[in-house]
Amino acid sequence: MTAAVVSTDPRTGESVPVAPPTTDAEVEQTTRAAADAAAGLEALGRSGRAELLRAAAARLEANGSEIVATADLETAIGPDRLKGELARTTYQLRMFAEVAEEGSYLEATIDHAGDTPMGPGPDLRRMLVPLGPVAVFGASNFPLAFSVPGGDTASALAAGCPVVAKAHESHPATSLLAHRALREAAEQVGAPEGTVGIVLGREAGARLVADPRITAVGFTGSLSGARALQRIIDDRPDPIPFYGELSSINPLVVTEAAAAARGAAIAEGLVGSFTMAAGQLCTKPGLAFVPVGAAGDALVARMAELVADAPAKPLLNARIHESYAEIGGRLAGLDGVEVAGRGATDGTGFAAGAALLTVAAADLRPEVAQECFGPIAIAVRYDGTDDLLHALRALPSSLAAAVHAEESDDLDALLAVLRTRAGRVLFDGYPTGVLVAWAQTHGGPWPSTNTVHTSVGPTAIRRFLRPLTWQNAPERVLPPELRDAGPAIPRRIDGVLRLPR
Repeated sequence: MTAAVVSTDPRTGESVPVAPPTTDAEVEQTTRAAADAAAGLEALGRSGRAELLRAAAARLEANGSEIVATADLETAIGPDRLKGELARTTYQLRMFAEVAEEGSYLEATIDHAGDTPMGPGPDLRRMLVPLGPVAVFGASNFPLAFSVPGGDTASALAAGCPVVAKAHESHPATSLLAHRALREAAEQVGAPEGTVGIVLGREAGARLVADPRITAVGFTGSLSGARALQRIIDDRPDPIPFYGELSSINPLVVTEAAAAARGAAIAEGLVGSFTMAAGQLCTKPGLAFVPVGAAGDALVARMAELVADAPAKPLLNARIHESYAEIGGRLAGLDGVEVAGRGATDGTGFAAGAALLTVAAADLRPEVAQECFGPIAIAVRYDGTDDLLHALRALPSSLAAAVHAEESDDLDALLAVLRTRAGRVLFDGYPTGVLVAWAQTHGGPWPSTNTVHTSVGPTAIRRFLRPLTWQNAPERVLPPELRDAGPAIPRRIDGVLRLPR
């Protein structure tokens, strides 16, 4: 008999069974239901899908106490942060409802028949349409906002794509509660059965990606996990889009002037950022570039003091706990790397202590500049601009990069490098914390992601759409958005962008 999927308390390491893993037959049944639901979900229209998303947000809020308590037992994230994450999750569901209603994401375009420089032209009408059923793999560190009811699901449903979620092993009970809320919301608004599905177990996740009914995959997790799923996709008869958020070290640069002007404050912000959520955030500043000299020395010394006083915190699961110990120990033992500060650990459950390492910029080799999930960071000491830029150019790309500078600093050369290495560049702040907003980019060049699209914010919907053109089509077969007397949404008509009044 196949072992049950279990829920484990990171504070104690104790596990309890939750449910049996999804069988191959059940995966097929779930994806078939999703495929059967696709036409009906699209037929709900933009207003119907907006109603679905708002109903999902309301259902999650109505069950919020149970969801937060269960997520805390499975992740040890803490109820306060989980309440905030639930608020973010419901906010982005409602935001995508507004995106669906506003309609600009469709890129609706009409070119009427007429003369062109190339001769008579046909009537052409184009907009983006849903891909079909989407598989969503949740993240270990965000049991709500990047998991079953998270941004991938919200953007896919807004686009008109049914979703089959793979419950993460770190929070299967939370995943089932969230799925129940989504399913009830779909029933409430009359969405077709199969609009939202879920599978449990690693083998079921692999089978899900291989299923021919799945048209795209959204994934947040490790680089090794992403590569495993990509291999499955490559073996499919019809390869499909894979949108993965993978690995990121998020360099933070402190200029000499900034270190001298406010080094203590930067040290406190940095330690707070890389130990937040026990360092288990994809936007954690893993490398802090600090100038050599007295001001930089003081900044690093203050960081070391704060790290030594930082309490141990439980990591999300046994795998992350083991990886943190292994990678952290290996980093500390590399030539040129020194331990500047280390926090204590109490040895219970999956608890881990914080750590601060230092290395000279000249010694920043690839084996040093690697992501380590957990409360650890490396202070990279650079000697002048050339030393800094040389080290930055050798780094793998990240989701974010940060700069702490003063008005007197010339940042042109630095920013010319950072803009090629990150999807978001921020100033005098810390990369942890990603606002859900129209202007947000949560993505970046490989290996931070494998896509040019963001996974946070309204334009994340673009991942689950494809363009379709109707040529000389009778009006009765056109979508409402492409009819001459269409709804009040932004449209480009005969080359001119027309905005609703």
